[in-house]
Amino acid sequence: MSILWVALGFILLVVGGEFLVRASVALSFKFNISKMVIGMTVVSFATSAPELLVSLQAALSGSPAIAINNVIGSNIANIGLVLGITALVTVIDVDKSFYKLNWPAMMLFSMVLFYFLKNDNVLSALEGAILFGGLVLFLVVLIKNAKKDIVVEEVDDSLAVVSNFKIIIWLLIGATALYFGSDWLVEGSKEIAISMGVSEAVIGVSLIAIGTSVPELAASVIAAAKQEKAISLGNLIGSNIFNIGSVLGLTALVKPIPVNAPEILSNDIFWMLGFAAVLVPLVFLPLKLKITRFKGFALVAAYGVFMFLIFTNK
Repeated sequence: MSILWVALGFILLVVGGEFLVRASVALSFKFNISKMVIGMTVVSFATSAPELLVSLQAALSGSPAIAINNVIGSNIANIGLVLGITALVTVIDVDKSFYKLNWPAMMLFSMVLFYFLKNDNVLSALEGAILFGGLVLFLVVLIKNAKKDIVVEEVDDSLAVVSNFKIIIWLLIGATALYFGSDWLVEGSKEIAISMGVSEAVIGVSLIAIGTSVPELAASVIAAAKQEKAISLGNLIGSNIFNIGSVLGLTALVKPIPVNAPEILSNDIFWMLGFAAVLVPLVFLPLKLKITRFKGFALVAAYGVFMFLIFTNK
């Protein structure tokens, strides 16, 4: 039964996230916000909504390990699984903004998160506010540095003429689906953790993290198969920054998140830092500013090792 709840939870999160993105973009057009800003901010926030609701639900229901490892695992999956599989489909060209802004920002957010958690084993409301404030600052810099031809999330022009009534309906559907989806996913995952004899931290960094990364994986692989230039390493790195800044930042503002699973600080977060750090040699060696199929295979293999170890070592 718990597997059914998890499956239904995933489905509702995907549906809810899609409706929320559509409603948010349509609403943004109503306020005459430019497509570039919508793609960089509104769409990014809306696509982080499933992770945010899952982490909030986990923190409020007494499962802080799921709240933290949902983000840590999702960040690992974005690089190891999503980027790796996408590179297996097609070679990815890397933009110079990768080493000028995106990667340094991701490493800074990751290291600050590690420091906050390691310092006192809790992510406080103040620390959450600092992470979220850092995200806002990052977006301001990103928009100021953006050129007119920058690759951003795809924004559907047809959403500019959607009626107010339809926007309200979409918002209601999105909010309802996300609420029940996050609730069922967290509760079902806790039951699976108990039945498998593993910790909630393991389920958070594996099952839930992969689930919340599936929409991103599907979108990236479809874009790669169609040979679309919109495939961007920057989008995945941006997602990792959003996960830390908005998902954990906002969750900690609502309720401080204690670290009650030792493996989070002794193991899982080092994998997240490792996958983030390895991108630099991966991008520059041996073929500069390209992620080839071989590099993609290496990422997927490393992710497989990570998954094997978290289930066999605990």
